[in-house]
Amino acid sequence: MTSPKGGKSAVLSLRIRGVDLPGARFDCADGQAGTVHVGVQRGREVVGVVPGNAAEARWDVEVGIVAAPDGGIDFRGPYVHGKRGERFLYLSWGRIGTDGAFAMFRRAKLHLATIADEQLQGALQRGATLEARLRLTDGRGGPICASVRPPALQWRALTS
Repeated sequence: MTSPKGGKSAVLSLRIRGVDLPGARFDCADGQAGTVHVGVQRGREVVGVVPGNAAEARWDVEVGIVAAPDGGIDFRGPYVHGKRGERFLYLSWGRIGTDGAFAMFRRAKLHLATIADEQLQGALQRGATLEARLRLTDGRGGPICASVRPPALQWRALTS
């Protein structure tokens, strides 16, 4: 990926849109009870928590983009995780216990390097939001986890 126009930093608006959620219950090896929820991870905190039986989940976040020393780009900000060249966003799955606390049991990584350079540059130039769309249910009916890349993760620029 090439650096932002003029080698300066920029802010990219991202929308994560999850469809086909797995439901409110999930039995995993830990045997813990509680309803399943998903949220986007900001630092160590999970925010924008949505029930696992919602019709759709949507999060709007901002990601900083800076020029890297090699002429490429680097993603920055509180929602960005991983080392340079391997940056990603986390969707974190957990249960809400009777005390109201979120107890994470699984995460999915949405890899930012999978954004096509043309899509990224076009969104930055137009000030458009870039949407990541994905199914939140895996092939076995559980919450999606591990690394998520195309074709399971689809990027597109939203028009105003």
